[in-house]
Amino acid sequence: MELYSIGVDLGGTNLRVASFDRDNGLRESIELSTRRQEGRGAIISDLCDAVESLIQKFAGRQECAGIGVATPGPMELPEGRLLDPPNLPGWENFELRQELERRLKRTVIVENVANVAALAECLLGQGKELRFKSLCMLTLGTGVGSGIILNGRIWHGMNGMAGESGHVSVDPDGPLCACGTRGCLELSASATGLVRLARERIAQNPESGLGANLRHKPDFTAIDLFDLAKDGDSNAIQIFEAQGRALGRGLASLVNLLNLPLYVLGGGVAAGWELFAPRCLRN
Repeated sequence: MELYSIGVDLGGTNLRVASFDRDNGLRESIELSTRRQEGRGAIISDLCDAVESLIQKFAGRQECAGIGVATPGPMELPEGRLLDPPNLPGWENFELRQELERRLKRTVIVENVANVAALAECLLGQGKELRFKSLCMLTLGTGVGSGIILNGRIWHGMNGMAGESGHVSVDPDGPLCACGTRGCLELSASATGLVRLARERIAQNPESGLGANLRHKPDFTAIDLFDLAKDGDSNAIQIFEAQGRALGRGLASLVNLLNLPLYVLGGGVAAGWELFAPRCLRN
């Protein structure tokens, strides 16, 4: 019987589950919102239900070889134990791999989502195109993750926590991060960081154009800020400039530290490249 695998992207905002095989690549996919406000149990149930639905769909025709789950860190590997992930509150010291294998009755591999993205970029993306087997990738999403690939393999460090660049301080006098450090890169360069910067500006000046434009949408997102910046809102533009400045500092530190041939930015927030790149590259 032909084999297929199931991949899970457990993000702070979205939960994606998909099946793949060697001949056809992506076969089926399911995308859900990550129900963070409803707690860990609801998210685990959504994940397992989606995996089981795919397994049932291929039952009798193909056999599931295994399940890979990519999730925000920090975590201990290969145990798959989450430590204190800032973007998954309530998951402290959670034995994710153990719980998923108990519920699914199948082999599960858990990996840091940024490590998986970096490996894919190395094997299938810019690394393959440019013939580089070593790179560093930053994923700009709900948070900021990063993965390091050395000679075609993920660099995990001593216990799986290498490459947590989102929690490197780029502003020692900046706000306190959930990880306990001040001025983390994640606080300015992620989707939640952009929204945080916008809320601060609105609180300082509620009558600004930014406040007026977003008054009707209290749950605004980074996409709303992107649209305002593209339309010329000066405060929105300055927020993306602050993001670029933080990213420039973070990338400069990585370049000096790692001396790798390639650095890649990915994730949904990277779509705003044209807004933050000038300040990022100027640092």
